[in-house]
Amino acid sequence: MNKLQFRHKRKTNIRWHLLFNCVLSFIISLVVIYLFSFLTSYILNKMLQTSAHVLIIGVTWAFTLFVVFSCSFTVTFFLLTRRMVNDLITLEKGLDIIAQGNMDYRVSIIREDELGRVAANINRMAERLQQKIIQERESESAKMEMITGISHDLRTPLTSIIGYMELLRSHSFHNEEEQLRFVENAYNKSLHLKKMLDDLFEYTRLSWNDVRLQLEPIDLAELVNQLYFEYEPIAREHGITVITKLVDEPVIVMMDSEKMARAIDNLLINALKYSLTPSTVHITMKRTDTQIYIEITNEGIPLTKEQERRLFERFYKADYSRNHNGIQTGAGLGLSIAKNIVELHGGTLSFSHLGKLFTFTIYLPLTTDRTRL
Repeated sequence: MNKLQFRHKRKTNIRWHLLFNCVLSFIISLVVIYLFSFLTSYILNKMLQTSAHVLIIGVTWAFTLFVVFSCSFTVTFFLLTRRMVNDLITLEKGLDIIAQGNMDYRVSIIREDELGRVAANINRMAERLQQKIIQERESESAKMEMITGISHDLRTPLTSIIGYMELLRSHSFHNEEEQLRFVENAYNKSLHLKKMLDDLFEYTRLSWNDVRLQLEPIDLAELVNQLYFEYEPIAREHGITVITKLVDEPVIVMMDSEKMARAIDNLLINALKYSLTPSTVHITMKRTDTQIYIEITNEGIPLTKEQERRLFERFYKADYSRNHNGIQTGAGLGLSIAKNIVELHGGTLSFSHLGKLFTFTIYLPLTTDRTRL
């Protein structure tokens, strides 16, 4: 980072500093006039004694003293304020460089007067502009990435549907069984396309807080148990064993049961997609005096630091080469939706990664005064 530096640090106020320099210049100029008068008094006396033009000599002498005083005052004041003027020039150059678009420049703050505060404000302005530019670039990049991701994810099932419809329209099937298979495949692709559109719509609503939670007291343990019974047969079909360790007593939490079920279901489907086969998925519930947490742990291919950092980003898919256990991939919004839903309920969703073990943990407060959104 380039820096333009002031060379001297002064704590005095600029106005008092200028006044002090002005007074000091005046005093020095008076001393100069006094010395000049003392040194030239002999010549003046001689001229007055020998010349008949006393008035002219007096006026000339007074004008000479004025010129000497003015020159002395100007030179002295310039020398005393030269460093301040240099600081102003340095400040102006730095501002001009930043104004030309080089946001890496910073004016080094080594004064504590008005100029120092101006320099500090310029630095803050440059830093905020730089952050704004970076945010705009990231936002633009995210928009392009979002458009590309949506286009890719929607085009794939849509192309398949068009292909099957074309086969059916042209009667390119050999028998009724093959016809039914085409219809079934087109139907499944349509359902997949609808789910991605639903995810996109839901994420948009959650991101813009355009959602109204229907909060009511719900037994979270019972909700998780119901999701387990729906999830376990699907997992078993893909060679995955599900082990649960839930609390024995009811856990009443104020929540929107439909949205919280979707958040937990997204985490379970994610565990199913990216689990090694065969392996085990653990669903654990624990509670403290103030909160309840749900852990979903599965075994999968280790992630890189970059993949782990971007895991909750919208439309991000860790790796297309990772195992999906025959399950169609979505638009990369499942984890983002789950995180937003949990946060709307005043909780948090965290992720930890140790070797092949992945753990998503939902933390929810047991008591909350949150009003309906």
